[in-house]
Amino acid sequence: MATAIRVKDLHKAYGAVAAVAGISFEVVEGECFALLGPNGAGKTTTLEILEGYRDRSGGSVEVLGVDPAQGGRDLRERIGIVLQSAGIDRELTVGEVVALFGGYYPHPRDPGEVIELVGLGEKRQARCRTLSGGQQRRLDLALGIVGDPDLIFLDEPTTGFDPSARRRSWELIDSLRALGKTILLTTHYMDEAQNLADRVAILAAGRIVAEGSPASLGGRDVAEAEISFRLPAGAGLADLPPLGPARPRLDDGRVVLRTEAPTGALHALTGWALARRVELEGLAVTRPSLEDVYLRLTGGDR
Repeated sequence: MATAIRVKDLHKAYGAVAAVAGISFEVVEGECFALLGPNGAGKTTTLEILEGYRDRSGGSVEVLGVDPAQGGRDLRERIGIVLQSAGIDRELTVGEVVALFGGYYPHPRDPGEVIELVGLGEKRQARCRTLSGGQQRRLDLALGIVGDPDLIFLDEPTTGFDPSARRRSWELIDSLRALGKTILLTTHYMDEAQNLADRVAILAAGRIVAEGSPASLGGRDVAEAEISFRLPAGAGLADLPPLGPARPRLDDGRVVLRTEAPTGALHALTGWALARRVELEGLAVTRPSLEDVYLRLTGGDR
């Protein structure tokens, strides 16, 4: 696959403050890549440099094969941007704004279709000033995709959405990816990154501290597993079978054990339960979540 975005040793400083302190990553065409990190980590600054709206202090950047600082109109016609807040004339209607933005591109999508896609069909004639915060974010998303761009920058696109609207936006983003669009996403929602991103990079203090698929980030796919279940009536911890080096403990009526070999431990536990003809109620096997990894790598600062 061709590379849509290439970032090498990117720096951005404001006086003595390093907002971005030497990050490198690549995004291939058709991929959804997510940047995660607490406020002030450098996510939005990185996006603004890639979009060509902010100068960098050092390093090299290519977007669709072009340095965005010199890309000009040809590059801008191929990218779509969903900002954290868009400056639009709030007296225009939703339909007027989407049609206006579509006119900036050589081959835009049908404005009416885009309005329906983001769930604003009933607000087509409403003035932008009357929209709720969630509806405004849907309009921002519409403005980012109406030009049918090859590459889409989404800066926290579902902030302020209710759960139903977020799920609908995820479906829209998935459909864009199915069409071969490349997406660079920033988000504070771990479930959003888990559901949408092919790969994730976590930023902290202007540096990338981890990069990989959501399933493997920070070694979570091979991390110690936790097995838990309710102890059957009449049984105690001493009645459990040998579970290797794992040492089970009781936590609010549940048996909890951590192990690097969950398959063997589960085999011993289920065989023991079958022999006794009892159920291991609430049996669960978990590994660290993406949020667990995120909090560990960023020091717990959301």
